[in-house]
Amino acid sequence: MRSEEEQVRGPGDRDGIDTSTNLSEDRVTGRSGRWRDRLLVAGLVLTACNLRPAVTSLGPLLEEVRHGLHMGAAVAGVLTSVPALCFSVFGVAAPRLARRLGPALVVALGMAAVALGLLVRPWVGSVPGFLTASALALMGIALSNVLMPVVVKRYFPDRVGAMTGLYSMALSLGTAVAAGVTVPVTSALGGDWRLGLAVWGALAVVAVLPWLPFVRKGEPATSSGAVRSAGGPTADHPVPRVSRSRTAWALAVFMGLQSTGAYITMGWLPQIYRDAGLPAGTAGLLLAVTMAVGVPLAFAIPRMAARRPHQGPVVLVLGVAGLVGYAGLYFAPVGGAWAWALILGVANCTFPLALTMVSLRARTSTGVAQLSAFAQSVGYLLAIPGPILIGTLYAHSGGWGLPIAVMSALLVPQMAVGYAAGRDRVVEDELAHR
Repeated sequence: MRSEEEQVRGPGDRDGIDTSTNLSEDRVTGRSGRWRDRLLVAGLVLTACNLRPAVTSLGPLLEEVRHGLHMGAAVAGVLTSVPALCFSVFGVAAPRLARRLGPALVVALGMAAVALGLLVRPWVGSVPGFLTASALALMGIALSNVLMPVVVKRYFPDRVGAMTGLYSMALSLGTAVAAGVTVPVTSALGGDWRLGLAVWGALAVVAVLPWLPFVRKGEPATSSGAVRSAGGPTADHPVPRVSRSRTAWALAVFMGLQSTGAYITMGWLPQIYRDAGLPAGTAGLLLAVTMAVGVPLAFAIPRMAARRPHQGPVVLVLGVAGLVGYAGLYFAPVGGAWAWALILGVANCTFPLALTMVSLRARTSTGVAQLSAFAQSVGYLLAIPGPILIGTLYAHSGGWGLPIAVMSALLVPQMAVGYAAGRDRVVEDELAHR
């Protein structure tokens, strides 16, 4: 039998060494680590939910906004290009700000900018003011856009596919909900489009909250109490001249072309349906369906793609879906409206695929930050003319035949560069052999 002293000391203390304090500390560290991880996941999900409502809440009400602000079709085309411009201009600053302030603070500030911009823009009463407030919100989105792959690579390097899928799914969910409920919410609030747009600022306020403990305490740690390193045996140093990498350029052009298609879809798809004779509520619901298809696929595609050495075949499948959807809009926009909405939703899953490839094409979190900033900044810069061109073609041709033909043609180079960007390589190795 154990002596009374042994019973008091407990198991594991038979050498007379009291380990109860260490065990207690381990339990506390484990619990706090799990809560840190949960807060990080909550922050990723809530932030992702706010990365598109600024854009997709506008599409279903674009006609009302145009009338309220006396905005022409060409100017509306410029408005649909503002997201790409802001993502390009402000996204490039994200890695530098993250190194100086920490990614948690940058994301928190980004979500605060989103909230302020969305709450202010409906009430400014002029096109320049509306564009300026939109730019403020989109600046915050741009910073978070770039840093989402960085946060995943840095803090969840062993779960890149799963975590990318999770926040991509949340991004698609936020996109779909904003597209689908903006018109009903506007109607419930008395039909004022200003209130219908402003309510989305509240969601951004909520997204700030999970990051605040990390802003106060510094960089978040994992459940083990230390930041997970995404690098292998080498240090996590900056990648020299990422712009010299062919893979980086292929990824940037792919990002640009898929963004062009996405923002044309988000900005103009409801108008295509409305011009075909469908009511505004139905047009908004069809856009919501297009976005909602991406919710489960945005979770599944990154996980599937991360397991493959070459993501190019997935790029081709999504590109073909886009061609089928555009053909449907051209030949039978009303008769097959729901089918085309579903198929275009599949095609729009190129964005989570591109984010996955950003995480896979660099070895370290610093490399991912540089590659993400380069690919998104260059890509969104390339995406700026697309929505403007579509708006101009729509205004001058008086219909959607020519714009849809241009949208279809852009899918061909998108599939080509996406296939090249999906090859199994990392930019660090590519640049080392130059």
